[in-house]
Amino acid sequence: MDMDMSTSTANSMSMATSTSMAMTSSTSMAMSMSMQSMDMVFYTSTSTPLWSSAFTPSTTGQYAGACIFLIAFTVIFRALIAFRINFFKITAAAKQKRSGSLLPPTMIEEKVQIRLWRADEAVTVGVIDMVIVGVSYLLMLAVMTMNVGYFLSILGGAFLGSMLFNRFTGSTWAH
Repeated sequence: MDMDMSTSTANSMSMATSTSMAMTSSTSMAMSMSMQSMDMVFYTSTSTPLWSSAFTPSTTGQYAGACIFLIAFTVIFRALIAFRINFFKITAAAKQKRSGSLLPPTMIEEKVQIRLWRADEAVTVGVIDMVIVGVSYLLMLAVMTMNVGYFLSILGGAFLGSMLFNRFTGSTWAH
């Protein structure tokens, strides 16, 4: 009786192992087949979804609108970077304007000092940085569609945004 039980257990274990191996090999084969069909090349299509299936242009005009939107979105991204770089100067100028001072902040001698940590500034800077990261990731996802029009629109928006806002970034190498 012990012999029959051990034999049936061994048979069921070998059957389970061969079944799981067959499932594993068929799954990996299907994955490798799907990976082979995913060529990473740029293509031109006027119906590439942008971030969701709801934002899929169905006409050439809608595609042009999506490209124009990406250009504007990239320009906004560059403006956000310029704003973030100058955030403390902008807040100092706003504070000075509220106080009624006559000299602009650039005329007042600034001493190099370590800024004290303030919760309101830290939260505001954190929100600005979060928005910048979110916008940059959305632009990255648009580029990752491998659509030539989307890619060129983002490059054009970066060029236009740099032309408009580069003077506000000063000598920093922010990108």
